[in-house]
Amino acid sequence: MTSLRLTAILAAFAASAAALLAQAPAPTTAPAVTVVRADRLLLGTLDAPIRGAAVVVRGDTIVAAGRATDIAVPPGARVIDLGNRTLMPGLMDMHDHITGEPSDGGDSAVLKETAGHAAIYGVLNAKKTLEAGFTTVRNVGALGYADVALRDAINKGLVPGPRMYIATRGLGITGGHADINGWSPEIHLPGVAQIVDGVDEVRRAVREQIKAGADHIKVTASGGILSLGDSPDAQQYSFEEMKAIVDEAARLGRKVAAHAHSGRAIAEAARAGVASIEHGSLIDEAGIAAMKEHGTVMVPTVFALDYIIRGGDAGIPEYAREKARNIQKLQRANLKRAFEAGVKFAYGTDAGVFPHGLNAGDFPILVRELGIPPLEAIRQATSASAELIGIQDKVGTVSAGKWADLVAVDGNPLDDIERMLNVTFVMKAGVVYKSPAATPAAR
Repeated sequence: MTSLRLTAILAAFAASAAALLAQAPAPTTAPAVTVVRADRLLLGTLDAPIRGAAVVVRGDTIVAAGRATDIAVPPGARVIDLGNRTLMPGLMDMHDHITGEPSDGGDSAVLKETAGHAAIYGVLNAKKTLEAGFTTVRNVGALGYADVALRDAINKGLVPGPRMYIATRGLGITGGHADINGWSPEIHLPGVAQIVDGVDEVRRAVREQIKAGADHIKVTASGGILSLGDSPDAQQYSFEEMKAIVDEAARLGRKVAAHAHSGRAIAEAARAGVASIEHGSLIDEAGIAAMKEHGTVMVPTVFALDYIIRGGDAGIPEYAREKARNIQKLQRANLKRAFEAGVKFAYGTDAGVFPHGLNAGDFPILVRELGIPPLEAIRQATSASAELIGIQDKVGTVSAGKWADLVAVDGNPLDDIERMLNVTFVMKAGVVYKSPAATPAAR
């Protein structure tokens, strides 16, 4: 082929490519100013709803919020009128496994799959989670470092998803809830977390996970439900090990979340200084006292237990269902007592145990079985969760200067909490991803 002919072919190809690009629609981004109107606005606090409300968004930031009659619509603004809907801050899930899928407790994921599988699941699950109204999640453990890749891809705008604050792998003891048990001891198997024992090892593991990109540290303080051969009522890490984890994380500017069902593990973890207790099913008076004394936040995950008992859609093993049945009634009674005693709560679900996108499933249980008022339950999923991860100056309430993360549901969820199960409008950072009134904008 002569150089003249090759040059002509390349020129023709370039011309064709340019013509195709010219025909392709440009991606739609958030307009300079958007005004969102709704019949009601919940601020993410315990303040009464604002009726006939409007929120003004400039770029990715809220610049005004209040009664629509008090807010002027800037010239050229896009107006989204949500009608008989309730607008509120973007919801937050403080206990998510966004790169995981419902399984047999993790054995299949570790034995048959890789972190690459988890990252692909995460891309799909991130979209489901965002469209369910959860604009921020705290991820509390992932296979490999799949959550690092997913968080960074979302932040770069490569895939749609919630804001992610991640724990990378998490920490667990040998033979404990985060390990893979029940196989021949002659087979070396990885855990679903980083398996480390002893004060020196856990300190090093904290450093390794922060080096890898952890925003916080997850520690398995007690046995669990989906793991084989351990009891939810058994403490796993010792107080000394948990104290070393908390101290090392704090020195490096990170908080610690502790998986703990056991009453003793809850009390020891709170005394060690963890920021939150995950699950908390068997909390007793000592645990309640310790959490109140140290300001530890409870992150209950109540819908996941119901899903396990029903057997889910993925062949949850009978031993796990039996464990869940044994503690379900205790869990509800104990958590109700903790809430009434004044323990601080934030919203978390354990999504990944059940299919992603069903993250709002905890709301009806919190209200109907734990006696938490609907407005308080929504506060737990907004401003209280923002406070837990230390971003309350940026998100969690609808107020000027905060990120423009907004969601809406049909009607009034304070009259019927099940309305939270169907979010019909989602805005994150000023970009509409789901709306009954407008075509969602893409980054």
